[in-house]
Amino acid sequence: MASAENYAVLVCGSNEYYNYRHHADIAHAYQLLTRGGVKAENIITMMYDDVANSPMNPYPGKLFNKPAATLDAANEVYAVVKDHIDYKGNDVTPANFLAVLTGDSKAANGKKVLQTGPEDTVFVNFADHGGPGIIGFPASSGFLYEKDLTKALDTMYEKKMY
Repeated sequence: MASAENYAVLVCGSNEYYNYRHHADIAHAYQLLTRGGVKAENIITMMYDDVANSPMNPYPGKLFNKPAATLDAANEVYAVVKDHIDYKGNDVTPANFLAVLTGDSKAANGKKVLQTGPEDTVFVNFADHGGPGIIGFPASSGFLYEKDLTKALDTMYEKKMY
């Protein structure tokens, strides 16, 4: 019997600098998970990745998730995640998110998806806007609807993915 593992799916469902907080929150989640012992290879990260290097960012190549009195005291979170973003730009879509959750590598064009079993724990963190029955993705990708997310979670259950 294989030993249980911890897995995570981290999704920043927005883009552009005015959604800075979503990118910083997902980068911070990655930082906390890896510091807490979750293996980097067990984390799937989806982030448009256009904020840290945005011309509007006063600290190019950096993201901070909370204010601090000095820059040295601030928690810079981008450095730890920037080389571990599995889905970037136009690959951050509802379809790819559902493929990741259900372990459908074909639907994800061979990209990383969950390959988990019944003893594993799966943590999902989604940072973005939403509303009743929907969660948002970058503008060109549209929305993920409640019925589709519920179906994916049901598929995960049926496949004993957690």
